[in-house]
Amino acid sequence: MPQVGDLRAKMSSLLEALDKWLCRPITVMEVCGTHTVSIFRSGIRTMLPEGVRLLSGPGCPVCVTDQAEVDAMVRLAKRPGVVLATYGDMVRVPGSCGSLAEARASGAEVAVVSSAIQALALAGSIQDKEIVFAGIGFETTAPATAVLLREARSKNVKNLSVLSLHKLVPPVLRLLASDPMLNIDGFLLPGHVSTIIGTAPYAFLVEEYGKACAVAGFEPLDIMAGIVEIARQICEGRPAVRRLYGRVVRYEGNVKAQELLEEVFRPASVRWRGIGLVEASGLVLADDYSDFDAYSRFGITLEEVSPPAGCRCGDVLAGRITPPECPLFGRSCTPQFPVGPCMVSSEGSCSAYYRYSSKGVSPWGA
Repeated sequence: MPQVGDLRAKMSSLLEALDKWLCRPITVMEVCGTHTVSIFRSGIRTMLPEGVRLLSGPGCPVCVTDQAEVDAMVRLAKRPGVVLATYGDMVRVPGSCGSLAEARASGAEVAVVSSAIQALALAGSIQDKEIVFAGIGFETTAPATAVLLREARSKNVKNLSVLSLHKLVPPVLRLLASDPMLNIDGFLLPGHVSTIIGTAPYAFLVEEYGKACAVAGFEPLDIMAGIVEIARQICEGRPAVRRLYGRVVRYEGNVKAQELLEEVFRPASVRWRGIGLVEASGLVLADDYSDFDAYSRFGITLEEVSPPAGCRCGDVLAGRITPPECPLFGRSCTPQFPVGPCMVSSEGSCSAYYRYSSKGVSPWGA
């Protein structure tokens, strides 16, 4: 285990390097919700010079789940003979007709699972009911849903279907990179997603938009090294996609997982909360797996739904505002009584701000 003094010395060295490479004010967006939480928990924001502005991007999968998708889950859970299975973070997210937690309290059957494959066990143990797995997440969790579907097809399971709400990161990055209002100089790219897709899918950020990019891990030193790398690229005028998380992320990514996704899913244009329709940014079931598609099995259609009055979660996700700029933040919207998903999820920007921003003191002694 590294000693605290050693870690502080390394952080101090990185801060000195940042001062060296900070030739002008820069805006960096951290894309992953885990990065956002780690940045707050470690006090990195309190250490950065004034010339570095951090934006939190749409990297929380629960948060970017559109209001209409939440409503579809709630409606499904309330149907007689249906058990809606999904991950725990999703249960408290409020829709326009309540949350899954509220539906469960009213008698709906909602099963919290920690992995997609558990839905297969549910289908085997409750054969007189329809098990619907709501698949949430980016490229990181989509392979687990793909494994579930492949197993269900091989075993000819009839009472299982999937409501695919999976989303893809590169298409939404294109949208953000092209937004002149955000004026993003560089992206701190997600480590978990990159373990699956590799670094090649980010090349357009450099080639088409001239953005500095670094794929970083989640420890404070990893994150700070990523910020320093982005500052260096900007100062030298040589943007690139640098892989700083080499112990986990390969250039080509996880090829087997990619092949599995290509077999089971196909890209589709889907809505992101607060961002809107993003072309080819979602995953829907491929034709060979259409028998397991909950949308067609239950006749589900998604209609655009207005967010709760006053909630600016969408603007937070798009990097347009910080959580404290939302009029509900810390008032009518808290982790105990959340109005929007950004306050519900453990990876949500609003939740991270609420839990950590009041601390105001860096534990690094920097």
